[in-house]
Amino acid sequence: MAGPRRAAPSLLLFYLLTGWTHCLQILPGPAPEEKAVGDSIRLDCRFTVDSTDIGPLDIEWSRTPPDPTSSPIIIIDYSGDRAYETRVEDMKGRVHFSSPDPKNGDASINITRLRSSDSGMYHCKVKKSPGSKTKPVRLEVSMKPSPPTCFVDGSQEVGKDAVLKCSSEGTPPITYIWTKQGSMHLLPSTAVADISAGTLKVLNATTDYSGDYKCIARNRVGSSECVVRFSVSSSSNNGGKIAGAIIGVLLALLLIAFVVWFCLRRKKKTTYEKEQPFEIREDVPPPKSRVSTAHSYTMDSQRSSLGSMSPSNMAPYKSHYDRLATDELERASALSPPLTPSYKVAAPSLNRMGAVPVMIPAQHRDGSIV
Repeated sequence: MAGPRRAAPSLLLFYLLTGWTHCLQILPGPAPEEKAVGDSIRLDCRFTVDSTDIGPLDIEWSRTPPDPTSSPIIIIDYSGDRAYETRVEDMKGRVHFSSPDPKNGDASINITRLRSSDSGMYHCKVKKSPGSKTKPVRLEVSMKPSPPTCFVDGSQEVGKDAVLKCSSEGTPPITYIWTKQGSMHLLPSTAVADISAGTLKVLNATTDYSGDYKCIARNRVGSSECVVRFSVSSSSNNGGKIAGAIIGVLLALLLIAFVVWFCLRRKKKTTYEKEQPFEIREDVPPPKSRVSTAHSYTMDSQRSSLGSMSPSNMAPYKSHYDRLATDELERASALSPPLTPSYKVAAPSLNRMGAVPVMIPAQHRDGSIV
């Protein structure tokens, strides 16, 4: 009786294992590696089915949101021999099945152009009645270090201390490794490095410490590097450099002053040459007539009256006109130089010669008759 009793549990275990072997299974696969932003990744989900699984094949990939109380979000699925693209807005065009025909046993998916928001827990669910299996897959997306910034902080003189600094941005933790370019890549014996802060402190520097130093910033998904020049010199050399810099600045200022002076001088000369040819001076106005307006008016009035008389009527006015003509000629002779010829004819003589008396009207300086 003992033998059959021992055989019953063994048979039961055999039947259970046999049933497990012939039902739907999701095969184990490699765990996805941590990826960097912008990379691509394959989430593995391969399966097998048994002849007893006669129902339609359904495949569903979902992502668990950060809030544990929320329901999983379906990102892609396969049903009725057809694949349905993702309905998640931030994953459109970036997720698809790895196999063109997932019913052949490969339900894996590819996600391209990874983002930090893609990090999380994913679930691959394969269902073919009466079997159904689910496989969880965790995805980590990190940002690799950005190109770091390197510089020297402190004096670069012999005997002084200096600090070489390196900083980068990315998903922590970030470690910083300093090396010296050249043979053996060995750091100075007095150098102290801080891999977390990215600093390299050089104590009691000598000229042998001069050279190019490289900093490598690294995290779990990538690395970046930068190079900085560390030049150790004596104080005398620094004094020469400072003196040379001062002389250079003074020469530059002198050159600028000369250029400004030359430009101002040339501008002044150009302005003078433009104004000189167009200088116009006002002519001196002609002298005003010395004959008074009242006298001219009297003479004109008398002339008009005489002009209206006939020769027979001029007898009463003859003596008066002779006196006026004589006075006028004498006044003109006193004011102006004698005319050529230098002889003068008296008014009575002109009258006896039959001359007709004519009065010359006064004129304004612009030629108009007053």
